[in-house]
Amino acid sequence: MTADTYDRLINPVLISGCIIILVGFAVRASFGLFQLPIAHEFGWPRESFSLAIAIQNLFWGIGQPIFGAFAERYGDRKAVLAGGACYILGLLLSGLATTPGQHQFLEILVGFGIAGTGFGVILAVVGRAASDKNRSMALGIATAAGSAGQIVGPPVAQALLSQMPWQTVFVVFAGFVLLSMLALTMMKAPTRVGASVSDEPDEPMGVVVRRAVKDPTFIFIFIGFFSCGYQLAFITAHFPAFITEMCGPLAPDSLLYTLGVTSATTLGAISIALIGLFNIGGTLLAGWLGNKYSRKYLLATVYMLRTVVSAVFIMMPITPETVVLFSIAMGSLWLATVPLTSGLVAHIYGLKYMGTLYGLVFFSHQLGGFLGVWLGGAMYDAYHDYTLVWWVGVGVGALSALIHLPVKELPWSQRGNNLVMAAS
Repeated sequence: MTADTYDRLINPVLISGCIIILVGFAVRASFGLFQLPIAHEFGWPRESFSLAIAIQNLFWGIGQPIFGAFAERYGDRKAVLAGGACYILGLLLSGLATTPGQHQFLEILVGFGIAGTGFGVILAVVGRAASDKNRSMALGIATAAGSAGQIVGPPVAQALLSQMPWQTVFVVFAGFVLLSMLALTMMKAPTRVGASVSDEPDEPMGVVVRRAVKDPTFIFIFIGFFSCGYQLAFITAHFPAFITEMCGPLAPDSLLYTLGVTSATTLGAISIALIGLFNIGGTLLAGWLGNKYSRKYLLATVYMLRTVVSAVFIMMPITPETVVLFSIAMGSLWLATVPLTSGLVAHIYGLKYMGTLYGLVFFSHQLGGFLGVWLGGAMYDAYHDYTLVWWVGVGVGALSALIHLPVKELPWSQRGNNLVMAAS
């Protein structure tokens, strides 16, 4: 069976994964739009709901290796279904929450829900189902589905919030996640003779994980993914509010106003959607380039470009036009790190336990996300300004660009006995 023939057979796996990721990320990308309505209704400081979203990011990271290991032991579909149940329950109960503590506690459930329906589990099953030749591109397509969700989610959330209470919007979103679980009927990857996963040593998961975490390359990748989470989570949670307060009313004679963008609130939702739109092309390009060039150098390039874009944006006057330009530039780099990082983990450490190992790496991403969201709210309450938080993001982005340079891309099965000796 040729790789192309096999890839045609697993199209339903890729399609189902894309549907689940799209819906999950549409909901997740919309949480920043709830920040002002909830704060205004209850009179909370900005940090209260920011901490709830930060906890969501943290438990998304904690849940990622748990759901990855669960999927590898009990099956991908059971793991995704369990994640979907957590997601739905968390959203429904969040609509009933009336205190910061309740929201913060319930975001634990939402975080686990995103973990079970997100990149860790879905990219692992897509990666195992795809051929070696097309794996990086398949991972790029699945990642781009998250970008598509980011395009759809914020405008839909903004439209719903203009028509109904935020509590009802959470219930509607829970219904969307429930419907996405129907795609699980297609998520069954056939076993391909000669697949690289079958060529890997039959070792227990604990042995493989212990060996990986003692490998300096794994540590470099782990640390490098931190800034990605910091930047993405901070922008998703705080950018709409940041734009609303910095841009003010749009001038009636401006180009954006004539295009129907009449308020900074609308611009905030559109900016997140623009990031998602341009991220589709950026992610697909990263997946395609990952098939041809060194992933570590591509990752270093993406992180450095993000650092430059963020630094230039915060040094310029914040206007509707610079917001649009920033959204386009950052969107092109937004999730480009995901197919490259997941592909790097699969290439170096193999496919058998990819979900668990990528989940561990992704935990670093979510630690960064926790810090970015929480620090954004805390710094705003203290100084009524986000500038310092932006500059922290610039610094960690530069660190991530540099720390990928010493990564060894050679698969560990070809690196002799060094790793085996290190694990003993």
